[in-house]
Amino acid sequence: MSVSLVLIVVMAALYACGVYLLLERSMTRVLLGFLLVGNATNILILIMSGRRGAAPIVDGQADPAEFADPLPQAFVLTAIVITFGISAFMLALIYRSWRLAQGDTLADDAEDLEIGRRGVPAEEESEQGDGDDEAGGDSEFGDRAEAAVPADDRGPQGHRAHHDEKGDRA
Repeated sequence: MSVSLVLIVVMAALYACGVYLLLERSMTRVLLGFLLVGNATNILILIMSGRRGAAPIVDGQADPAEFADPLPQAFVLTAIVITFGISAFMLALIYRSWRLAQGDTLADDAEDLEIGRRGVPAEEESEQGDGDDEAGGDSEFGDRAEAAVPADDRGPQGHRAHHDEKGDRA
């Protein structure tokens, strides 16, 4: 089966419009872009599925070489279900955003912009590491693991106080 040029053009247009909408700040437009990209992906799977064939369950008399490949159909069905699930989740996020802020446009976070503008100094970057090196300790926080312990549960010298079975401090 030769691939129809119309399907390729429609798929490319859906991908282009979908990516354009995904890059917008409005969450509703992001949802629409996601739906367009999902439909373009379904068309891509349809294009890549190969030639048409006979269904093996119709009469049972067809030659197995003439059967249609069921795998692309399963992929499309799975993609539809995943797109539906993520769309429902995004709709819930949009609804919650609308109820709380009366809008669905995302704004820049001033703190993130400041960190991006300023960057991380070289000495801090070399100290941070990835948590697997010589940071010490058995957690990903290294020697800063005490920051995760609530302040009211610390004993003298900032160490976590141990409790016995009755709840008294040891």
